[in-house]
Amino acid sequence: MSAELIINSGFFETRVALVENGQVAELYVERSSDRGIGSNIYKGRVVRVLPGMQAAFVDINLEKAAFLYVSDIYKPMEEVEQLLLNSCDNGNGEETTAEAGESLTQNLGGEEGMPVPREYIEVPIEEKLQEGQEILVQVAKEPIGHKGARITTHITLPGRHLVLMPTMDHIGVSRRIENEKERKRLRELMCAIKPPQCGFIVRTAAEGEEPEKLQAEVEFLMKLWTNIQRRAEHAAVPSLVYQELDITLRAVRDLFTKEVDRLVIDSESEYHKVLSFTETFMPALQSEVELYGGEEPIFDAYGIEMEIQRALSKKIWLKSGGYIVIELTEALTAIDVNTGRYVGKRNLEETILKTNLEAVKEIAYQLRLRNIGGIIIIDFIDMEKEANREKVFNALKDAMRRDKSKTNILRMSELGLIEMTRKRTKESVGQVLCEPCFYCDGEGYLKSRQTVCYEILRELERERAELFGQNVMVMAHPEVAARFCDEERGALEKMEERLHGRILVKGESDFHLEQYEIAPTES
Repeated sequence: MSAELIINSGFFETRVALVENGQVAELYVERSSDRGIGSNIYKGRVVRVLPGMQAAFVDINLEKAAFLYVSDIYKPMEEVEQLLLNSCDNGNGEETTAEAGESLTQNLGGEEGMPVPREYIEVPIEEKLQEGQEILVQVAKEPIGHKGARITTHITLPGRHLVLMPTMDHIGVSRRIENEKERKRLRELMCAIKPPQCGFIVRTAAEGEEPEKLQAEVEFLMKLWTNIQRRAEHAAVPSLVYQELDITLRAVRDLFTKEVDRLVIDSESEYHKVLSFTETFMPALQSEVELYGGEEPIFDAYGIEMEIQRALSKKIWLKSGGYIVIELTEALTAIDVNTGRYVGKRNLEETILKTNLEAVKEIAYQLRLRNIGGIIIIDFIDMEKEANREKVFNALKDAMRRDKSKTNILRMSELGLIEMTRKRTKESVGQVLCEPCFYCDGEGYLKSRQTVCYEILRELERERAELFGQNVMVMAHPEVAARFCDEERGALEKMEERLHGRILVKGESDFHLEQYEIAPTES
């Protein structure tokens, strides 16, 4: 399978696309005005403890207080180890690590989870936290919709090959490393080189790596943790103690694996930053980093811009003539499968089965591309034969195997419904790029004013050769024009520098919010 990592880095927005076999598999967007907070570490203050919910709200200097659940609260290492010892004694007074990992694991992050003693989880939250208490926490799930961030005191610091868990004495190996001999080698190696009273998860990228490289990363992560602790001691409350890498370097660290043939980026400054990062952490892949030099915008050249528009549509047509409809609600996502224009060749059951199997591939693709998480209900077309229902269920499981997010899929019901969950840590692509429609009072969605502004800037970039040295008139909806004169004024001025001309923005009251026109002007 061929794979490429395409990065479009602008001064206002950075977009990352993982392209597999010519198709966009994953898409990430980060705006300079709204950088994500996932994995950031904060020094916060407990503002409210809720015994009835076994949770607490913590002020970490965000718009909304963060949510901390009882099982996400760290306990001193010596107490955790004693509980593990009591729970996992093998009869000879020796701790059985495998039993600890299997019987006491909760999926609190990372690639294999961390062991948390049940006895500790059952301790009431009011015995662990008090209002006004200062606490070091990490964002496990970014704010989504009206919900605040979910946080944890189980800190994890990801590197290229390893994830440090300073609060857990546990070694885990990524499930994607399937060779048992290699899994055993990595586990034994980490047990030998890791410092006491801390844990590590071995990431997929570590497969086949030399001990010296893993040893160097262990030392790097331990120094990083020591520096974070020092900063936390003197930091004000609430305040940011450690900020996760920006989206470009996160993509290099997490997505630029041996399976990716090359990384292409269109910003020279970001290109050199990536080269420096790869030289330190993955020198073998440095030769696969390319600076894009084409005249056409990089996402246009690779056909990604068109896929983004498709990812915002509710209805997606299948090649056979059938289609699926994706509806997002606050509580869950509903996906409906329809035969549409497809009428088949032989009989109804065969027509339905073929449509459902084709829909399975598109659904798996769309869930990953749009980053849809939470509860997902898929309404397949009813099939009479149990064997056909089983085929569709197995096909969905197979199609979701490449998804890095954890999924749980239940068997198809007699009504033709499949219920599944997909781990959600941040907003979907639709939530990032769109906002509730004020024309229809929130019943549908439009592109946000910010998204339209950036589309106009990209269109100006496309036409830069023709418009160079000229003054330009941009006619747009008044609210888009107002945003250009306020929040996006800096971006507009930088575009003027690139065009070597003035850009005049005029509001047209009869324009739709997403409508705009660009033309040279004499004034």
